[in-house]
Amino acid sequence: MYRSGAVMAWNVFKFCTALRGLGSIMILLVLAVVGLTYYAVVFANYGPALYQGDIALLTSLAVLILFHILLVMLLWSYFAVVFTDAGSVPPNWRPVLDEESGDADPLTGSEFSGMPADITDPRVRYCRKCNQLKPPRCHHCSVCGRCVLKMDHHCVWVVNCVGALNYKYFLLFLFYTFLETSLVTLSLLPYFVAFFSDGEIPGTPGMVATTFLAFVLNLAFALSVCGFLIMHISLVAANTTTIEAYEKRSTPRSRYDLGWKRNFEQVFGMDKQYWFIPAYSEEDLRRMPVLQGLEYPSKPDLDAQGL
Repeated sequence: MYRSGAVMAWNVFKFCTALRGLGSIMILLVLAVVGLTYYAVVFANYGPALYQGDIALLTSLAVLILFHILLVMLLWSYFAVVFTDAGSVPPNWRPVLDEESGDADPLTGSEFSGMPADITDPRVRYCRKCNQLKPPRCHHCSVCGRCVLKMDHHCVWVVNCVGALNYKYFLLFLFYTFLETSLVTLSLLPYFVAFFSDGEIPGTPGMVATTFLAFVLNLAFALSVCGFLIMHISLVAANTTTIEAYEKRSTPRSRYDLGWKRNFEQVFGMDKQYWFIPAYSEEDLRRMPVLQGLEYPSKPDLDAQGL
């Protein structure tokens, strides 16, 4: 049955304003879950256990120390994603082609003296929504209303796009969220089991209800984040993004896949001291242009094929 172009062109992102508003609510939801979990672990269960002495004291102390360390790293990574711009196209950006292979800048001709209406060179990408040229791996975000460097996806949980400049922070947020929720799930498991048994559960009914809810929420987040984290680890290993992986015109072989080690360094940098914190060393930022999101090394053999 024939469908009109108006129907085929329907796009869920026409609700972009609503999605941005939802993102602000999601931040409050994240903080609410963190607060609920903190109360269940620290105030309702393992904090009071510090006064019991012996093995209970050592166990509680170990859980609380690890819990707070992971919580600090989780929140640090989370707000780094929220407040770090994913990367936008610099004004009047122009691509630089490989002069050694005989390529000339296709934008120096008179036909490109104004705003280009039709780009004939397949290596030059142009966004008709932003009316500007696009660097490699750059995509337009309908929610943000702009082109984002090495865009992976728009995440309502962080009210921001995940792209070149904050992708590492997003991965660390997933990593520490998985560790934290797994720790909370395991630490609250004895209390959850006691809830369905005849065992006595210390605390008020409100504390018991909070512990039960915190266990269920953290278990759900641990399972969901685990799958999401595994997916993004595979994307980093192949040096691709979520958009590139599911793009209809993508090829089985990624032109940017330079081996798992170099692929990893293009996201996390070369300085090992900074791998597990949401920041880059000044030396990495200086010697690795790829971290700026504008230039990406690729395989010469695939470049020659025009892929």
